[in-house]
Amino acid sequence: MESTTGEFEAKKFALPVDSENKSTVFPLFSVANPHMRAFHLCWMQFFACFLSTFAAPPLLPIIRDNLNLTANDIGNSGIGSVSGAIFARVAMGAACDLVGPRLASATLALLTAPAVYLSAVADSATGYFLMRFFTGFALATFVSTQYWMSSMFSPRVVGQANGQAAGWGNLGGGVAQLVMPLVYSVILKTGSTPFAAWRISFFIPALFQMSSAFAVMMFGQDLPDGNFHQLQKSGDMHKDNASKVLYHGVTNYRSWITALGYGFCFGVELAVNNIVAYYFYDRFNLNIYISGMIAASFGMVNIFSRPIGGGLSDFMAKKFGMRGRLWSWWIVQALSGVLCIGLGRSSTLSASIVVMIIFSLFVQAAEGLTFGVVPFVSRRSLGVVSEEDYYLREWDAKEQELGLHRVSMRFAEGSRNERSSKGKSAPEEEMTETRV
Repeated sequence: MESTTGEFEAKKFALPVDSENKSTVFPLFSVANPHMRAFHLCWMQFFACFLSTFAAPPLLPIIRDNLNLTANDIGNSGIGSVSGAIFARVAMGAACDLVGPRLASATLALLTAPAVYLSAVADSATGYFLMRFFTGFALATFVSTQYWMSSMFSPRVVGQANGQAAGWGNLGGGVAQLVMPLVYSVILKTGSTPFAAWRISFFIPALFQMSSAFAVMMFGQDLPDGNFHQLQKSGDMHKDNASKVLYHGVTNYRSWITALGYGFCFGVELAVNNIVAYYFYDRFNLNIYISGMIAASFGMVNIFSRPIGGGLSDFMAKKFGMRGRLWSWWIVQALSGVLCIGLGRSSTLSASIVVMIIFSLFVQAAEGLTFGVVPFVSRRSLGVVSEEDYYLREWDAKEQELGLHRVSMRFAEGSRNERSSKGKSAPEEEMTETRV
């Protein structure tokens, strides 16, 4: 009878699913609802937000002259864009846990879109700083991207799904380096002055960001079984307590270690994205279009580097369990650090470009490897930060009596492949594709 029920439940989905109805496969070019549709919606929205946030750096030579920015103004604004993302990501994690990734991410994209439009009226160093600071908040859609993918795909493919979504989303930073100078040149040809053209250029990424947010709201779905609000209203899903979600996220030392490790790879990528076009423009006396094309190659590597990292994480987990994910992450990130030093010591244009591309491959692969680990840090506080006893500790005795811990136990069952081959107590086939 149990098997028949499982077969009936599985028929609701176009893809094979596990006990939590998460897809156990990742067919990249499928649009199967709800799993792959969620994938394509979330990476496109993250792409749009990345494009908006990094629309300014490739136009810095023009903006600098218009607003009389100093090197300190430019550096502080880059820090401001990253700082905005940090604050927003903490809030986004809690929002995803409470209202779902669909509503949380679309709301943030719509709230930050006006800041992109208002970039056109910046008239001082302070205005430019505020523009970068508030548009940086949109990068918190990365958190909803990872949360959404971790909610849709099983542990055996979650690294690949997270890496692919983040990689294609981060591609927006590279595309911005390439597209914004082109948009600027097209507007110039219509008769605009240089100082008016860069301002008008910001309307393109702002419009794209708004459109992606509406698409997520209209066509997305939080979980395989439905949206948070619907499931909570019907009683099929427990509405969690915000303070407990935050508590379990911030008191888990593993979440801090993971955040620190991610900061050393993604933080470096953000820093490079903020200055790379400006760096090549000034250091090697290139024009704005050539420096933008070179800078674009740094971000464009995302199209395959992060997915490679996520896929490597899943592959190593199958061979060596969670230790495989962790060791491969450490090795790749250490090599990216060496290459970062090499980039700073490169003195010729050709050497700088070659080292930059190789460095980009490793640093973004390290990010993809991070995404393979994040879903196992915490099950209850997945957005804030994912074996049975480990996940059970996130629920107190009263909550366990009410059965609220069962979703974590199903997750733990599906995560058995994260143990090393010696520690597996059940065949991999028991990571069932039928509902328990």
